[in-house]
Amino acid sequence: MSTSGPATRSPQRPSDHGREGGDLRFVESTVKRRQRLSTGALIGVVALVLLILLPSTTGAARFALSDAFDEVQLPTVQLPGVVTVAACAALLLGAAAGFLSGRMTGRLPALAGTVAGFSLVIGFLTWAAAGRDLPFPVSNQFSGTLSLATPLVFGALCGVLCERAGVVNVSIEGQFLASAFAAAVVGSVTKSIPAAMLAAVLAGVAMAALLALFSINYLVNQVVLGVVLNLLAVGVTGFLFDQLVQPASSQYNNAPVLMSLPIPLLSQIPFFGNVLFDQTILAYLAGVSVLVVWLVLFKTSWGLRVRSVGEHPEAADTVGISVRGVRWSAVLAGGVLAGLGGSFFTLASTGSFSKEFTVGNGFIALAALIMGRWHPGLAAIMALFFGFVTQMASQLQTLNTPMPSQFLLILPYVATIIAVAGLVGRVRAPAADGIPYEKS
Repeated sequence: MSTSGPATRSPQRPSDHGREGGDLRFVESTVKRRQRLSTGALIGVVALVLLILLPSTTGAARFALSDAFDEVQLPTVQLPGVVTVAACAALLLGAAAGFLSGRMTGRLPALAGTVAGFSLVIGFLTWAAAGRDLPFPVSNQFSGTLSLATPLVFGALCGVLCERAGVVNVSIEGQFLASAFAAAVVGSVTKSIPAAMLAAVLAGVAMAALLALFSINYLVNQVVLGVVLNLLAVGVTGFLFDQLVQPASSQYNNAPVLMSLPIPLLSQIPFFGNVLFDQTILAYLAGVSVLVVWLVLFKTSWGLRVRSVGEHPEAADTVGISVRGVRWSAVLAGGVLAGLGGSFFTLASTGSFSKEFTVGNGFIALAALIMGRWHPGLAAIMALFFGFVTQMASQLQTLNTPMPSQFLLILPYVATIIAVAGLVGRVRAPAADGIPYEKS
């Protein structure tokens, strides 16, 4: 005997909410919504800045694709100032409206963000170069970007190795400083660039060993330890510089300088050859290091162990992995990379050392690490972003733009803060990052 009654409705799933009547909506978390709104608001503010700059835009903007010394001279691109700035502002406003409306799904947010980024760069550079006597040197911009990003890439990769293993490395700045000092002194004494680079690597490893010793073995708070190591590097290098190096600068502060190493045939390619294939050996090593670190972390058993002790050290210990041993090896490997990055400041510039002349690049590398979500490839891209902004500020000073020179000096740091606060959003570090492990 069957009984009939009112039909029982199945519980409505969150993904089905709002589908009645053909209205398709999606569930958005609070974090995603906050990030979307902050990104849209930031893009809208940048669009308003371009609109404010629009009345002061006069004439055409010229962009030189070749240097004056290039054998093959590419044409100089000319853009109408007012029209270009207005169009870029309109694209930024459209992207901002898309983010604020919340109607973009799939790949549209990424596409809108990319369009907004290009529009900002092109619009700002057009305003800065419009009506100037000299064209904006595009090839110099990109070539300088790779050069300035070289130490940042090394520093960010150092941080990736350390923090993937669960050790917070705030001492990248100190590692840079100690390595730069060692490269200057040893390079001055031996007049050998390989010896100077080796000394820089050893100094970076020595600083990394101090970080590993106190954070892994003695369970010292890793953030406080990083600050202390930075102060130690500043104090020791400053003392040795005053007592040893400065009184005999010609003997101890006159290291050889790295020359560019053009790759045959490839360096002759118009535009791209000068940008990509006419760099120093450290720039090439930085690019190779990104690939090596990615392969080691994600394609080897050692990399798997590093990531396991950074995510769940108790589970790794249970299966027989030495948490302390793996963390030590990762931190020391990071010290090698930081040493190479520190040598850049001495060997790729004037060959001399001055007190505290790494000027916060270690902290910028740490920001690139966070912006890159602890991934070697993304961290390298963020390092390139900072190098691009730094080089752009330098190029704009030569164009005599109406922007105050003081603002141009702080422009890279302002851009980094904006990117971290408004565009990167919430990121998740490795679960055991910064948490000391004590075997029970």
